[in-house]
This record gives sequence, structure tokens and C-alpha cells, in this order.
Amino acid sequence: MSAPRPTSAFHAGNMSDAMTERLVGALDAQAASAGVRRLRGWAHLGLAANPGERAVDVGAGTGSETLALAAAVGPHGDAVGVEPNPGLRAVAEQRAAAASSTARFVDGDALALPLDDAGVDLVWCERVFQHLGEPERAASEIARVLRPGGRVALLDTDWATTILHPGDPAVVAALTGGALKAAANPYAGRRLLENLTGAGLLVDDIGSQALVQNPREVNWPIVRMLGEGAVRGGLISAEQQDALYADLTAAAARGALHMSVTMFGVLAHRPA
Repeated sequence: MSAPRPTSAFHAGNMSDAMTERLVGALDAQAASAGVRRLRGWAHLGLAANPGERAVDVGAGTGSETLALAAAVGPHGDAVGVEPNPGLRAVAEQRAAAASSTARFVDGDALALPLDDAGVDLVWCERVFQHLGEPERAASEIARVLRPGGRVALLDTDWATTILHPGDPAVVAALTGGALKAAANPYAGRRLLENLTGAGLLVDDIGSQALVQNPREVNWPIVRMLGEGAVRGGLISAEQQDALYADLTAAAARGALHMSVTMFGVLAHRPA
């Protein structure tokens, strides 16, 4: 088996099938949140995909935004999702077929996009840079494939903004600290500007959105991913994990749960 690409623990080469299924669940849960929908809406409005354009979704995941781009560029345009995880790519292809979408998906890495120079009108890249040890290389790749005047929407999480309440503060800190360790670039959100400007792109707008979970529902895919990681890493015991889960469940039952993290977005273009 070939070595995994130099990204994060979320890369397919570092994930089991069960972990991939859990990641799909986490991505779907995040996509359903009002905060993600608002930030995506802002970014799509600013990106302003036009019929006939060529759009690329870097790190397409389950393909939701590739499908949105395909609808915007229409039958005379082209929307390609670049996704290195074959499990996620298969889900994206199945969902595109079910929606009769023209979106297509290819294997590829953000650090070496399988695209020609200056051949893309617009790039969407969401929650990818947090998984990259060398995000500046990915920004340079985006700049390389954009045509002069081409636009990019770059969105990512800043995991240092994670808040989880209630629970034993030490246990919660272990989980939020685990989120920082799980991402190769946990402060990605605050670094988007420097990544894009460092690649020679011009910034047009900046946005942010706190992703506040429903106070009556525990986002179990994410919580369990962090909790089990903290147990495996020896940061907390199984008993402490169970006690935290009980606290969160009780808080959700009375509508008093708080779980949030902040995402940031930057819109930019390549100078003409």
C-alpha cells in the first residue's frame, strides 16, 4: 500500500471504512447547520458563478457544493470536484447521479491539483486547509489553476474557537485540545488571508460565522469522534467520556446545551 498523502488523520490512507462513514455523518450534520448554510450562501453570492464557466471544488467531500456549482454553471459549464478519499468520492458520485447533476469527481490532492494552468474560472475550497501541513502550497495551486480574473471562495474552521458546555472543564479541554491535535492546521480559519495574499491573490471580502449547534441536540458524530480520540490518546478515561456524554445528553434534554466553533471565509481573485 502506498504511503498516505501528507495531509491529516482524515485522509483516506489514515482512515478505516467505519471512520469514513462517521465522517460522512459529521459532514452531513455540519452541512445541515444554519451557520454553515449562511456562510455558504454568503460565499456563493460573492463567488457569483455564471453559466458556462468552469468551476472546481477542491476537497469536494460528499459533493454538495460541487452540485451547487454545477447547477450555477449550467449544462454549458463544467463543475469538477477534486477529492482524494475514494469513500467520500463514491458518496459524492452516488448523490450526483441521484440528483441528475452534471457534476463530476476526480481523484486529486490540494497540494498538486490535476488541472492545467490558468484554466479555471472559479474555485471553491471548504474545510480543506485545516487538514494540510503546508496550506501555502495549496493556496499556490489555487492561484496556479485560476485564470486571470478568476475567483476563489476559501472557507475554513478555526478549531481554537471551539466551545462545549456543560461538562467537567478538564474533560472538555481534553476534547477541544484533541480537535486541535486532530487537524494538521487547526488555526486554518485565521490564516486564510495570509495564505491567499501570499499566493499573489487579491482579497475582495472576508466573512465569518459561529456554527452554533441546536441546544436540544448533541452532534454525536463530532462529539464521539473527539471523545473516542481523547480516550485513545490517553487524555481522558472511558468513565470520564461516559460522564461527559451523560452531561451533554441531560443538557440537551432541557435545551441548555452549547456547542459551537467559528468558521471564516475569504473571497479573492487572481489579478488580471
